[in-house]
Amino acid sequence: MLDLKLIRTHPELLDRALQRRGKPPIADILLEIDTKNRQVLTQLQTLQNQRNQIAKSFGEAKKKSEDTTDLANQADMIKSQISNLEAQSHALQNELTQHLEVLPNIPADDVPDGVDESENKEIHRIGTPKSFDFDVKAHFDIGEDLNLMDFEIATKISGSRFVVLYQHLARLERALAAFMIDIHTSDFNYTEVSPPLLVNEKSVYRTGLLPKFKEDLFQTTNGFWLIPTAEVVLSNLVAESILTTEVLPLRYTAYTPCFRSEAGAAGKDTRGMIRQHQFGKVELVSVTLPHESNQEHERMLTAAEEILKRLKLPYRTVTLCTGDMGFQSQKTYDIEVWLPSQNTYREISSCSNCGDFQARRMNARYRPSATSENSKPSPEFVHTLNGSGLAVGRTIVAIIENYQQKDGSILIPEVLRPYMGGLELIKKK
Repeated sequence: MLDLKLIRTHPELLDRALQRRGKPPIADILLEIDTKNRQVLTQLQTLQNQRNQIAKSFGEAKKKSEDTTDLANQADMIKSQISNLEAQSHALQNELTQHLEVLPNIPADDVPDGVDESENKEIHRIGTPKSFDFDVKAHFDIGEDLNLMDFEIATKISGSRFVVLYQHLARLERALAAFMIDIHTSDFNYTEVSPPLLVNEKSVYRTGLLPKFKEDLFQTTNGFWLIPTAEVVLSNLVAESILTTEVLPLRYTAYTPCFRSEAGAAGKDTRGMIRQHQFGKVELVSVTLPHESNQEHERMLTAAEEILKRLKLPYRTVTLCTGDMGFQSQKTYDIEVWLPSQNTYREISSCSNCGDFQARRMNARYRPSATSENSKPSPEFVHTLNGSGLAVGRTIVAIIENYQQKDGSILIPEVLRPYMGGLELIKKK
């Protein structure tokens, strides 16, 4: 959530940020509501002071056995006025909150302006796509030919956008998750977490997914929400807390199933494992001091890219433009892996710096170190970052397609073979 004080002092920054994202200006509307509310609060304070004074006079009059009828009438009138003003303030505050909670984060200055993904800025390409001397197949054709990937039975069991993996492909999924977690914990000092998959509404709201993205989420009948990403849980580990500077940065990683309704994905990637209602993902979350979040963002990107480098999968990294960037993010890098069957790069990771946007909703703060001028500084909001390290399902897709052999078998990347019990090749029995 954006800082209301910033909007009050620099409304032009908000409208400029919205313009960069292709959204209409709203600062004047917000300031009008805020001004009305502050006027009502001023009136409330005046009446509350009057009420206190009347109460004092009432007590003194009773001690002197004086008539208190007029004071009682005044007290009743002020009580009614206070009740009305409190209702007005509550309504104005709710109206203001409803606007604020759907406003996207302000893009960083170095984020390229643009309308959609066509205006994202490429940073680099790593690895050269392989040249095949046979007609390449899509991952779903290869998986089905091997009798290790079944969409038909998954549809009977659950519906569309689900898959059942068997034997070596099931083990490949498990191997990838373990491999990724090992790299992030041993090489990049992330703390592994095994989090809940069901969370309460407050936790989803705190990370910015509610109310704006309600249609993309699954909710149970008793009020729980299935996590669309482990970011929801890992970020909330610091909610309602005041951290010391000594413990920052905090870095968390988790492998979990993720659940998304894909409400806006009708007709997109209807075949295969690219866009599923349930998929596995290794998530990275960092909590940092404000002046360290940009550096942490680059570090997180390096950690995610390292997985693809070790798997020897060609990829490219782009900076998302303002029109393609997520709601909570002030800057996002996307990593896109090469898929031979589509002859293009497809997203496999997004790494985002959210600044203090989520921290304000979560009330996640730190206390700056004491100075000679200030022995106990006031708490300030931390910065939060999140990224995929990586989406496991899409990594399986990339391995199947990039390591496919002419006979329909799949070569296992060398770094994964210890996790696969030494298996070098997945082939049809």
